[in-house]
Amino acid sequence: MTRVLGWLIHRLELPPGWMMGLAAIAWAQAKVLPLHILGLFGDIAGGALVLAGLAVSGWAALHFVLERTSLIPRTKPNTLVTGGIYRFSRNPIYLADTAILLGLILYWDALLCLPLVPLYMKIIERRFIRREEAVLREHFGVEFEAYAARVRRWI
Repeated sequence: MTRVLGWLIHRLELPPGWMMGLAAIAWAQAKVLPLHILGLFGDIAGGALVLAGLAVSGWAALHFVLERTSLIPRTKPNTLVTGGIYRFSRNPIYLADTAILLGLILYWDALLCLPLVPLYMKIIERRFIRREEAVLREHFGVEFEAYAARVRRWI
């Protein structure tokens, strides 16, 4: 039973789930302890970050589709995607998820949850990025090393 549960968690635990879980905490904070500090600024800045995050995520995902390689973490890629938005960030989808989380926190005026943003980044780096980079390093070798040397992990 434990083995099956571990396999299921390994397959279902994905970065958007972490982002949505932390966003749910921020939403709950906004409902239980509304702050009403940011007002219209929070609505505009938060909405802009969510929209920008969705746009970046879609643009980044499109590169994977066009390169015919997998978007799913923990799968072996057949292509090292380095063009388009990947010239500026090695992890634009995770960066987009971070922007969405920050945007929701600002929109909901859940300022007590701002520490969830760096927490999300640390979780994603430890649970996903390091493993993905190890697979890329193993699979693409010098090509990945050169890419990693010229493009930052986040921005």
